[in-house]
Amino acid sequence: MELHQARRQPGGFEIDLAHDLCKRMGVTCTITAQAFDSMIPALNAGKFDAIIDDVAITPKRKEAIAFSVPYASLCYTFATAKNSDIAKSLPAEDKVISLDDGAASSEAMKRVAAALKDKTIGTLSAGTSVTFVNTYLKDAVQVRQYKTPEARDLDLVSDRVDVIVGSKDAMLGVIKKQGGANIALSGPCFQGGVVGEGSGVGLRKGDTELKAMFDKAIKEAQADGTIKKLSEATFGMDVTPL
Repeated sequence: MELHQARRQPGGFEIDLAHDLCKRMGVTCTITAQAFDSMIPALNAGKFDAIIDDVAITPKRKEAIAFSVPYASLCYTFATAKNSDIAKSLPAEDKVISLDDGAASSEAMKRVAAALKDKTIGTLSAGTSVTFVNTYLKDAVQVRQYKTPEARDLDLVSDRVDVIVGSKDAMLGVIKKQGGANIALSGPCFQGGVVGEGSGVGLRKGDTELKAMFDKAIKEAQADGTIKKLSEATFGMDVTPL
């Protein structure tokens, strides 16, 4: 079976998880790289059998592909330079805010929009992050889109953008990269709504047998603590779905 993963590094949470899931399913998997913005068309064209790359399970994506059960919880937050105005006015919060809670999310988003007013924010061009920004912050910020996480993250640490947005695990990953010691999380973490139900393995809609195999393997990996162990080793946090 061939799996897609956009990031080109040899290890990491999802690479390690993919190998674990394939072992549980009793299949041999080949992991290949594909640009994030073309992965769903390539999946449906039969270029590979599954995609595993922090892909949020959103209503829009469910129109095009099927998903396994979530293997990771997902909330979206911001990362910026530690000494920036943004970090001072919008410090990191442990609070997770549901975008389905109109009152709470509206109040929180007002604070975020005020802190990011006229700033340049980096997002992935085809990811959930750009949908999130265009839905809630487009009138407050200037948006710069990137095809890869690597390009986005490099511009942040090089001070070419003021702030970036993405899943919390991805933002924590930026801090661990070269130059990331000067980066900090900022603001609350948002879940639900356009952010989706968590990260899942993307599959073609007709591959019901493969979906059942992934669902079973993911539930086993969650139950025996493998997802907790792998995510804490990579991100310093447990992303096991609640």
